[in-house]
Amino acid sequence: MPHADLVLLHAPSIYDFRKRTVLFGPISDLVPSTPVFEMYPIGFTTIAEYLERHGFRVRIVNLAVRMLRSARFDPEKYIASLRPPLAFGIDLHWMPHCQGALEVARLVKKHHPDIPVIFGGFSSTYYHRELVSRPEVDFVVRGDSTEEPVLQLMKHLRGDPDALPVSEIPNLTWTDPDGRIRVNPLAYSPPDLDHVLLDYSYVVRAVARYRDLVSFVPFKDWLGYPITAVLTCRGCSHSCRTCGGSAYAFRRMHGRTGPAYRAPELVAQDIRNIARFSKGPIFVLGDIRQAGMDYAERFLRAIRGYESPVIIELFDAADREFLREVGKALPNFVLEISLESHDDRVRRAFGRPYTTAQAEATFEYALEAGARRVDVFFMIGLPEQDYASVMGTVDYSERLLREFTRDGDRRLIPFISPMAPFLDPGSQVFENPEAYGYRLFCRTLEDHVKALEQPSWKYILSYETEWLSRDEIVDSTYEAGLRLTEAKLRHGIISRSQAEDVTRRIRKARRLIRQIDDILTMSNPRLRQKLLRALKPQVDGANTSTVCDKRELNVPLGVFNLRLFRAGLIALREAASSWM
Repeated sequence: MPHADLVLLHAPSIYDFRKRTVLFGPISDLVPSTPVFEMYPIGFTTIAEYLERHGFRVRIVNLAVRMLRSARFDPEKYIASLRPPLAFGIDLHWMPHCQGALEVARLVKKHHPDIPVIFGGFSSTYYHRELVSRPEVDFVVRGDSTEEPVLQLMKHLRGDPDALPVSEIPNLTWTDPDGRIRVNPLAYSPPDLDHVLLDYSYVVRAVARYRDLVSFVPFKDWLGYPITAVLTCRGCSHSCRTCGGSAYAFRRMHGRTGPAYRAPELVAQDIRNIARFSKGPIFVLGDIRQAGMDYAERFLRAIRGYESPVIIELFDAADREFLREVGKALPNFVLEISLESHDDRVRRAFGRPYTTAQAEATFEYALEAGARRVDVFFMIGLPEQDYASVMGTVDYSERLLREFTRDGDRRLIPFISPMAPFLDPGSQVFENPEAYGYRLFCRTLEDHVKALEQPSWKYILSYETEWLSRDEIVDSTYEAGLRLTEAKLRHGIISRSQAEDVTRRIRKARRLIRQIDDILTMSNPRLRQKLLRALKPQVDGANTSTVCDKRELNVPLGVFNLRLFRAGLIALREAASSWM
């Protein structure tokens, strides 16, 4: 099997999740991955493809998926078996990965002390100094677009004659031989994304080359629900208060004064290229109107007639004409919009300026235009949102169901979950919590690591607000989940068996929260650990589909064509005994 020059490792959120008792709660109910957050960032595929285009071999290994799929898989033994001649790369994009990422880095250094370890991602950018001060991290590549800086670093590590000295590689944080932290200028910030390729052709080739499908799988159940994504931009034109991907955060961390866009014709081509091997839904990341209506119109012209499911997201209300054009171009489109709250005041405080009335008109226009689904998301833990406001959002969700499920039309589906587990570093609230009514429990990287090692999501939560304490965030989340489940059952959105399953899990989770609270009051640490271990089977059974059935998020699939993955599947069968 060929060796890769760079091995990109994706860690689980908590490295020893298979041994620890952790009630994760509903923190991943509204995303495809499990609470282990096994979905690796899109940047893995763009970096890998970019390096391969320039003569390097790159391998992605999703350790989190491999650990989820087999209790017998030994990640440390596997890490020890990997021997890339140049470097390991580990993503620390969002903070829920900090404990797992650092533990994986420690194991890499334990078994490969002479091979450099490179970190990257939004959270790595924020905590770059803290990371390189640790013995397991050699380099941090900062910024939102690291393909070129990583290429320059790889050339340096290989000793290419035209390689830049480490002191001149843009966006790089490193430690010199005297132990001093060096922070190179954030000089690489491309004005557009036309240099990256996101059609997953690299993944198909790499699966065949390494005869290893499972390591490239984006999340545990992907083969059953093969959703993929395409990028329209890096950056954002909005500044939602808690978002680490907001315009505010991009200015602070990445030096961006505005988003960098991918040409709309290239986005359409990415979608068509993905469709060569998958008829699964494709998520278009970023509101296609952010760059202006000309951009949106160009994209819709280029993609017109594409018949497989495409999910588009809106960051603001939309008019009837725009959604009519979306329906003409994408006859099987799904719309997603985060309304956040039913209350205009709360939504404004969060940084979303449109009104509830404008949002409702958008839902109506989307359904008129033939949307296959309209998913409406609400959050718990927002500025100026108290317990009564959360319950008001649930009541409002039922009103939406009542008004939009007339004549058996069940295409509009509301969802609600906590804004958890961490506030994004670099966001407005993280930088100035008191101004927005927040109290933070985690400031440093180490604070977040320690929080993830707590046995319940109540204690993992990095914040509370003037209006909702940690206990009230937990209580309102479970109560909202119960009430919204009952409303969905009444309006035929879910079956009785689904409703009963969700209700049972919520009641179980509430009981487990109380039991963990009681255990943590005990003074004997050995007894605490013994009782927590005894709870683990029950806790593990309450960690998914807590406030809703995750299957509610799935768009009905067309035929999934795995023809181009055949080589990988053959290898997967041959290697089955090692991981199944």
